[in-house]
Amino acid sequence: MKVDVLLGLQWGDEGKGKVVDVLTPRYNVVARFQGGPNAGHTLEFQGQHYVLRSIPSGIFQHNQINVIGNGVVLDPVLFMEEANDLEKSGVDIKKILKISRKAHLIMPTHRLLDAANEKHKGSGKIGTTGKGIGPTYTDKISRYGLRVGDIENNFRQKYEAARARHIDMLASMGAEADIAEAEQRWFDAIDYLRQYDIIDSEFFINKQLAAGKSVLCEGAQGTMLDIDFGSYPFVTSSNTVCAGACTGLGVAPGKIGEVYGIFKAYCTRVGAGPFPTELFDETGAEIRRIGHEYGAVTGRERRCGWIDLVALRYTIMLNGVTQLIMMKSDVLDGFDTIKACDAYEIDGKVTRDFPYSIDEGIKPVYTTIKGWNTPMSHLTSEEQFPAEFNDYMAFLEEKLGVPITIVSVGPDRAQTIIRKNH
Repeated sequence: MKVDVLLGLQWGDEGKGKVVDVLTPRYNVVARFQGGPNAGHTLEFQGQHYVLRSIPSGIFQHNQINVIGNGVVLDPVLFMEEANDLEKSGVDIKKILKISRKAHLIMPTHRLLDAANEKHKGSGKIGTTGKGIGPTYTDKISRYGLRVGDIENNFRQKYEAARARHIDMLASMGAEADIAEAEQRWFDAIDYLRQYDIIDSEFFINKQLAAGKSVLCEGAQGTMLDIDFGSYPFVTSSNTVCAGACTGLGVAPGKIGEVYGIFKAYCTRVGAGPFPTELFDETGAEIRRIGHEYGAVTGRERRCGWIDLVALRYTIMLNGVTQLIMMKSDVLDGFDTIKACDAYEIDGKVTRDFPYSIDEGIKPVYTTIKGWNTPMSHLTSEEQFPAEFNDYMAFLEEKLGVPITIVSVGPDRAQTIIRKNH
């Protein structure tokens, strides 16, 4: 057996949580492979609304095993809050969730370092969510990190050494380190974490594959936020691309099967950083209003723009995408015309390749497409799609070279149409 990978192709917020939930019945295991609680995966079904931050989005199907992989950074307090909320909704989470020993822990001082670093950058700030993600990955790479497996042996001593180092770093930046209250709650959450099945996830995943079990790997954020290939330095701290599933779960490259790439019918971005197709006019505001484009975790207003095919071709290439999933198609229902950026003009030259640096000098070259101007949120099959919407999908498939196999026409689990002929 091979693992299938599901990830975002834009700047995050593409709707990965909903699609993982929809696809989970096909799989025995759902495993999250990178990121932290800065990523909110939103799910809606049976009139209920849920936002998952660290726990895989397959958790609501009840029979499947869910795994938090070694590539994830875990905040014990936020995890405990999230898990308690799920238990109240009837999920027997301790039975179906397993956590990698090698996942790194977000400490209270990591949050303080996050805020201090952002303040120090001044006008060059990244727009971090302030959850301590960056400093935790920094400790991981510099070999100072605490891992989930450390809670099993001599943990307090390891924690105090890491805290002392952080306090010295904060002092050098003129920042205070008042963490007494947060620290007590953090240790309560560590005790809560000990109630879960803590595993060597690389062995678990590979044994599942050897036994003929199917595994879906869930990514967080989006490819354009990848630490290596995204719009650096305005990126996250992990590898959000398909290769991140290999390093974040311990899966060999040859064991990657289908790669589901998720994108919105338009484009959004949260926080600072370049965004070539961003709309600053009434159209952008209208897309934000209709699409409820506000961060699931932070509540921050998302920047909105037309779809960027230059960036999408780049992210499809990086990930080896085999199937495309288009989200929020219904948001564009009321537009007479829709635009798609198929090239960039840079210094008077037109290119369809994604450049090393994207800045204000880039001018998007648009193709204008007739809109379908028809409500689609009530549709239940592809046979009901308006002709103009079919034309839009055909245009995208031609430009991107990959079939669109799933279309979302609303936020609910039921508002998902799987195309039979693709």
